[in-house]
Amino acid sequence: MSQNQLKVAFISNLNGTTLLDISAGLSLPPLCLLCRGLLLILYHLHHGKPVSSRKYSLLLDFLVLVSPLVFSCTVLSPIIFFIPFILAAFCAVIFSKIYSQRKREARVPLGQIVKEFQKACLDPECIPAITVFRVYVNVMTSISILAVDFPQYPRRYAKAETYGTGAMDLGVGAFIFGNALVCPEVRQKPHRTQPRFSSLARQVFSVWPLISLGVGRLLSVKSIEYHEHTSEYGVHWNFFFTLALVRLAASLLLAIFPKHKAWLVALAVAVLYQLLLSTTSLKMFILHGSDGRDSRLGFLDANREGLFSLFGYLAIYLASVQVGLWLLQRRRSSVRSWLEALRGLALAVLALSVSLQLCQACTEPVSRRLANLPFCTWVLAHCLLLLGLFVLADLALVFTKLLVKGSSVPCCWKVVQPPDSREKQGMEAVPTGRQDKLSQLCLISAINKNQLLFFLLANLMTGAVNILIDTIHSKAAFTLGILHLYMFLNCLIMYILHARNIVLKFW
Repeated sequence: MSQNQLKVAFISNLNGTTLLDISAGLSLPPLCLLCRGLLLILYHLHHGKPVSSRKYSLLLDFLVLVSPLVFSCTVLSPIIFFIPFILAAFCAVIFSKIYSQRKREARVPLGQIVKEFQKACLDPECIPAITVFRVYVNVMTSISILAVDFPQYPRRYAKAETYGTGAMDLGVGAFIFGNALVCPEVRQKPHRTQPRFSSLARQVFSVWPLISLGVGRLLSVKSIEYHEHTSEYGVHWNFFFTLALVRLAASLLLAIFPKHKAWLVALAVAVLYQLLLSTTSLKMFILHGSDGRDSRLGFLDANREGLFSLFGYLAIYLASVQVGLWLLQRRRSSVRSWLEALRGLALAVLALSVSLQLCQACTEPVSRRLANLPFCTWVLAHCLLLLGLFVLADLALVFTKLLVKGSSVPCCWKVVQPPDSREKQGMEAVPTGRQDKLSQLCLISAINKNQLLFFLLANLMTGAVNILIDTIHSKAAFTLGILHLYMFLNCLIMYILHARNIVLKFW
């Protein structure tokens, strides 16, 4: 077998992993975020000021926010169920140290602190958990697309061939979910009235970079004969095309149907598509081609996975628009209201988890290749779980910030109207100017400003590494070195662009 054939075989015919395994992995990013925030608050407690060095800020962010994910999906993957407990214990130790030192300064009963925390008012214009969710999906995807070519990346995390739940299968759906959370239909102010098709016109213009990237990827892959897993999207299709067409189709549907009924449209699309899969020969065509022998003759046959999976991804996008509307247009401004929102997210995750079991029992297992109803349900359940964990981590940081006068954490909620009694208790909101200054030192903000560029650079670097290195036979130390260097270079470029206030977006 040629090197390309070996690499294709290395990522083919896989069956994924368990839902519990993926859930354990999803708990790591919120814990990393919480750990980073607690370390910054502890530093402020000891030095009376935030970290002022950009160099040390980048290093801290990379080591705490990114590096643990690299280890957890490679050499530490056999103990993935223990890592969340280790990180949680570390966070508990840091919080205990912060609280004990705070308690020595002012003997405030814990119950009273909790009451003050519940009365705290948060900035309703910004929901950090959404930004962090989108950035972390990008980061985890960037790690996985290169790590999957190394033997240290567990095969159970890679994309399943036909049926199964791999971590990379979830990443594809999470990208769609994250894009929908901040789409124009969600960000539009409720009181504004615009022509029904104005958003569609904007989307037609805004997706041309995705189409251009899709064409560029297609031409480059074919010209250098880069290894491809054809059953993912087909011969000519790729995920950039999927993102572009899903956004266009969703904008068209949301121009026809009311936005606040997006979940009903999503349900209709997913159920109708599943009925076609279950009652017609469509499923056999997608899996085995028009002749039953995996033929790739003609455009439709050659790209059947990418074309027909659009229906499933469209359903995910529309359902995610409903989530975005629920989060952004309720204008929750208090801790108490966000605790109620967390309860709503937990109930939604529970309902979707039960629905997933019923869907699989009545129809078929989860299939990213088909983007069937169980796949849509699974993606939504786990994305809501991850989003809820980020909200929980943010609220924990808000509580801790109230314990330490003047402390602040980048990409965390601002307390815009702290309790009236904060002066007595030494609890103080962070001045906006200081918070804005700190945001300049944040890797999350840096990646968020140029997310598409970050993803594009990750794809280009992945291709370069695969061309230059025999990844399949790499040793563990070499693999970790390459993955860390690859991620650090990508993060460093985003950090420099952010420091210079450069946003490479011209559409």
